[in-house]
Amino acid sequence: MEKIQIEIGDVVRMKKPHPCGSHEWEITRVGMDIGLICKGCGHFVMMPRVKFNRMVREKM
Repeated sequence: MEKIQIEIGDVVRMKKPHPCGSHEWEITRVGMDIGLICKGCGHFVMMPRVKFNRMVREKM
């Protein structure tokens, strides 16, 4: 599987929806951990890059 190149400000679609129902997240931090903000409710989440690479579907 090809890794998706991401930058701060990109919007990505994840496999599973957030409890608010949104699949779309905005990237706020890139490094060993990825910072994400839910586009539906604004919830902030930090996720290890390995887990992020498994859960991301596409870059919008």
